[in-house]
Amino acid sequence: MNATRDLLIVRFFNSVGATTLSLFKVAGEMSILFVSTVRCIISNKMRYKLTMKQIEFIGIKSIPIVVLTGAFTGMVFGIQTYVGFKDFGAESMSGSLVTLAMVTELGPVLTGLMVAARVGSSIAAELGTMKVTEQIDALDAMGINTIDYLVAPRLVAAAIVFPMLNVICITCGLIGGYAVNVLFLGVNSVEYVDQSVLYVGFIDLLNSLVKSFVFGLVIVTVACYKGLNTRLGAEGVGKSTTQSVVISCVLILLFDYIITTFLVSI
Repeated sequence: MNATRDLLIVRFFNSVGATTLSLFKVAGEMSILFVSTVRCIISNKMRYKLTMKQIEFIGIKSIPIVVLTGAFTGMVFGIQTYVGFKDFGAESMSGSLVTLAMVTELGPVLTGLMVAARVGSSIAAELGTMKVTEQIDALDAMGINTIDYLVAPRLVAAAIVFPMLNVICITCGLIGGYAVNVLFLGVNSVEYVDQSVLYVGFIDLLNSLVKSFVFGLVIVTVACYKGLNTRLGAEGVGKSTTQSVVISCVLILLFDYIITTFLVSI
């Protein structure tokens, strides 16, 4: 019995150790990919054509889902806050809560999660397919820098468009909250707007833009890493796509906590 128990304990700690080492390995490789990409962006000429193509794909084509997400989130949150404040006769206060929540948290996080599902999965699948069909090996054989050609344009595009998508999401959320509270629930529009701008300042919007900027870099880095390290054919492409979305979503929530803690402390 003692020998069996000791064997189970050893297997448990071996499993924990192997998982921990694997996580550090992946985190290190992603960091190296990110740093290498930044070096390429700084040292090489920007590929404007590829970058504009990625801006269209990551940014413009993501606007519909961002608009819907922001609008319905603002509408639902507006109803919930109205119901909560109605018991205290402070219905107009719902405007400040909707605005503060959309600007500081819901806007950047929801934008990141939705775009991670759409863009991150697509990037991982595209690069993963190129990897298993040896197209990336062909680029290397022709002397083309894979990071400069495939990763850098996507990272630059994400850095540009993610803050913009965040602003769109916030704007739609505020419009949705205003529409529900003022047009359907009868809250005084002047009081609602006054309360909306009372507790939210420029620094809150700036913090939100910083979050969305970081989330964009995280999503593209994870998606490109999983795509470039795809193995095992079509099955590997599917796994890379799924893992890309899951890891991106987890990292968005993790970085949201870290950034919020840092910004609150300064």
